[in-house]
Amino acid sequence: MDEALLRSLTPSVLAVLVRRGADFAAAEDAVQDALVEAVRVWPADRPRDPKGWLVTVAWRRFLDATRADAARRRREDLVEEEPEAGPAASVDDTLQLYFLCAHPSLTPSSAVALTLRAVGGLTTRQIAQAYLVPEATMAQRISRAKRTVSGVRLDRHGDVATVLRVLYLVFNEGYSGDVDLVAEAIRLTRQLAAQADHPEVAGLLALMLLHHARRAARTAPDGSLVPLAEQDRGLWDTTAIAEGVEILQAALARDRLGEFQVQAAIAALHADAPVAEETDWIQIVEWYDELARLTDSPVVRLNRAVAVGEADGPRAGLAALAELDDSLPRHTAVAAYLHERDGDLAKAARLYAEAARKAPDLAERDHLTRQAARLNTRRGG
Repeated sequence: MDEALLRSLTPSVLAVLVRRGADFAAAEDAVQDALVEAVRVWPADRPRDPKGWLVTVAWRRFLDATRADAARRRREDLVEEEPEAGPAASVDDTLQLYFLCAHPSLTPSSAVALTLRAVGGLTTRQIAQAYLVPEATMAQRISRAKRTVSGVRLDRHGDVATVLRVLYLVFNEGYSGDVDLVAEAIRLTRQLAAQADHPEVAGLLALMLLHHARRAARTAPDGSLVPLAEQDRGLWDTTAIAEGVEILQAALARDRLGEFQVQAAIAALHADAPVAEETDWIQIVEWYDELARLTDSPVVRLNRAVAVGEADGPRAGLAALAELDDSLPRHTAVAAYLHERDGDLAKAARLYAEAARKAPDLAERDHLTRQAARLNTRRGG
């Protein structure tokens, strides 16, 4: 079964149902039913037109559910609109669906969560991790969003800022998560950049390109993580870096600064250094100060503490870190790194081991465990 194909077709099939009059929650349920049926049927009898097959099955599931609800008898006239089985129009509706999900009746955070779950294909757990909230809290938020749009025609678009937030989170999960969503996020952001004259769209596209340019160097052949300072910069995609920097410079020249442009500027400074030792950490700290002003994000302040530790020394970094809540994700890992830089190997090793136990995924857990073992070996020697 080609799971990647099913994932790529899902937004387009969902968009067809919404355009034909299905409310979002019912359409999503119908598409999920169709995907389950595809998993059951396709291995033995794969259709020649997978999208057309999914549209037909999902629409029939929607009609079946509609007929079963006595309060919605008025939708019976939709039976006449059932699409013919056969080739479906090859139209990419994904970006359009992102805008439809960013509905004015939803708060921005609810719209983002709903879109990530229904269109982006992320699990509730992955979305909760991105928002730094418990999984149960995020499940309730998504359920409320579905109830809000249930029965509402999604014919009023949300704003660009909400769609940008969704694309950013999809990219982040694709960059470090279990499902490769990076190429899709970049593709959709390119589409948006061609349609919307907005400097933050350009900022996000530049940020994605600059981060993606380092992807080949982020892991060793055995799958272990390679920290930025230790990456083989010869593996970085210089074409993507050049494009990202060019897009960023054009956006910054418009003097309408936003958080994605600032993040891209930080990424560009990392990309500009031929070796890690030549990184302009002082300027990076200045950009983090700007980003903290724009977002007031504890994660930004955590990353700023690392940059301060590089620019002004580990003790200054630890002082900046002490101002933050120690329950913040990756706080312990940052503390371990700064204590190692400060020469306290015993404390750093203990903190690395503690951070490994808190790590959100296996790759990060293995990396932190290796760091603890490395310091314990040095101390023993």
